[in-house]
Amino acid sequence: MSENFSSPLSQTPALRIVFMGTPEFAVASLSALVEAGFNIVGVITAPDKPAGRGLKLTESAVKKYAVEKGLHILQPEKLKNPDFLAELKALKANLQVVVAFRMLPEIVWNMPLYGTINLHGSLLPQYRGAAPINWAIINGEKETGVTTFKLQQEIDTGNILLQETIPIGENDTAGYIHDVMKEIGANLLVATVKGIEDGSLQETAQSEAVQQVSGELKHAPKLFTTDCTINWNKTCDEVHNLIRGLSPYPGAITTLEGKILKIYSSTKEKTTPKHTAGTFATDGKTFLKFATSDGYIHATEIQLEGKKRIGIEDFLRGYRFNK
Repeated sequence: MSENFSSPLSQTPALRIVFMGTPEFAVASLSALVEAGFNIVGVITAPDKPAGRGLKLTESAVKKYAVEKGLHILQPEKLKNPDFLAELKALKANLQVVVAFRMLPEIVWNMPLYGTINLHGSLLPQYRGAAPINWAIINGEKETGVTTFKLQQEIDTGNILLQETIPIGENDTAGYIHDVMKEIGANLLVATVKGIEDGSLQETAQSEAVQQVSGELKHAPKLFTTDCTINWNKTCDEVHNLIRGLSPYPGAITTLEGKILKIYSSTKEKTTPKHTAGTFATDGKTFLKFATSDGYIHATEIQLEGKKRIGIEDFLRGYRFNK
């Protein structure tokens, strides 16, 4: 049985929250906190970056929302910069909330009286790391979830606050689970902050949670090209899971007649293959399939290098095979 211990915040004064995040995923959480009436005294997000052909400075999704709501914004290049640390301290926050941001130095996460909480896209202690949604799907999990936890020195190892489970369907992509998780995570975060505010929240040490895990702990490291390359000697299920686990980004990689091909969606044909693993077959009109160890994977949405992402029938209408 996990050892739970009460939060020391039973007499918590009104919360002053600093929110840290950058992409669209984090906007849902920030918006939920604002809509719930919490006092957001500052928003920390990434500096504006040049993007597009004209290299025009582009604001993060979190900054755009914060500007719209008139929230105080800080955009430090370095989180240990003395000027930034002084500005952060001057906000007099007693709680920090982190969603899809970068790693924080201890001087930052340990600054507020009630610490810093993070929203993570897995059921910790499983899938600690940078790409939890992707790896859960790649590994063929039937469920994942979201966890709020307290930040501490080792990444994704702090005390668990709240969790909620999310089912993963056989054809669900990382993009779909991301969007579902964005909303569920935002609601869980609001519930967590409310629990901190009224002193009702309990913390569970991950060291205790680890002992209750049946089987091995699975990790979610950053994805590299080697992780994204399809091994056609694997089963249909394994290849299909890789494809949907990498869709819509960064995409599962293979080749077609010497050119790099990314596959974003697929269907399975389980049968004794008549071709060598990795060999493709097509009627030139309606299907393009690749042999695996136990059947075929039909590519249904693809992108050939230098071309746009496209449905397979549209692709086949315009492509001329070498053979």
